[in-house]
Amino acid sequence: MNYRALYVLSRSALDLSRALGRELGADVFAPSRFAESGMTGFDSLPEQVGRNFTRYSGHVFIAAAGIAVRAIAPHLRSKGVDPAVVAMDPQGANVISLLSGHLGGANELARQCAAITGGRAIITTATDCAGVPSLDMLAQERGLHIGDPDAIKDVNAALLEGRTVQVFDPLGCLGPLDPEAFVLLDTPDLWREGEPGVRVHWTVSPKRPGLVRLYAPVLCVGMGCRRGTPVSEIREFVERVLTENGLAVESVAAAGTADIKKDEAGLLLAAQELGLPLTFFDADTLKTVDAPNPSAMVESHVGTPGVSEAAALLLCERGELLVAKQKTSRVTVAVAGRTKCSQP
Repeated sequence: MNYRALYVLSRSALDLSRALGRELGADVFAPSRFAESGMTGFDSLPEQVGRNFTRYSGHVFIAAAGIAVRAIAPHLRSKGVDPAVVAMDPQGANVISLLSGHLGGANELARQCAAITGGRAIITTATDCAGVPSLDMLAQERGLHIGDPDAIKDVNAALLEGRTVQVFDPLGCLGPLDPEAFVLLDTPDLWREGEPGVRVHWTVSPKRPGLVRLYAPVLCVGMGCRRGTPVSEIREFVERVLTENGLAVESVAAAGTADIKKDEAGLLLAAQELGLPLTFFDADTLKTVDAPNPSAMVESHVGTPGVSEAAALLLCERGELLVAKQKTSRVTVAVAGRTKCSQP
């Protein structure tokens, strides 16, 4: 399925819709009375938008901005989850970023559309207009999970007003920062309460007013299980191990196990439900890691004295073992952490 939906409401804009649909790789929707081959016809725009809204990450309306606003209004939730919405006139002269300009990518989508139509992208987000850095865009570009999207406005407002924003980012995940806009803290103990700030880490911390918690994708989980263990049992134990050790689920970047588990449905589904790529290591590769808690029983079954700790360390480029092997009667989990921030 394409990830963009394009709505054309007038016959005069059919040529434009064909060009945009082709260049954007979008699904095109038009009123049934003049929808062409390859387009999806509809009788009610609000109803069609309602069916589409959460299925597509971007929506482009060749229609007046007011029509687009009324169509999407019943479906809006928050800036953290709403898709990008763009509206343009039937000539494509003015292309307006309406919704989710930063996190949803509407600003970039508007620029793409304007480049196709030869029109002008109209961007109204304050940081873009002022030429100052936007925290949400910076976090997105660096592959960081935003834990407090509602607090971004406090940080962006401070940047717009020329106030310095405090940042705790021990691995430098945000990359080089403008020293006039940000002050780096060596320790969270230096935090100035009541002032906007950013915390980039892999551990869970309390929510604070004006604080944006960004989660760095630096954790790797090693997993093992007995044959036939249900996915729910595996996933629940992974989440429990993370929670009990104060580690953020949002910071887990990858999972690994032994290659003899390639057909283990529970492991495959657990990784899928957690949204993690799952890497399989052969016994010889796992043996190259000096895991701190070897097991003779594991070696007799798998051909290596350790799976979960070794897999976690391999994924993290032999970083630091943060959680040694934890076990239930059927599941084994270990967590390692990278010593540098991985970039997308």
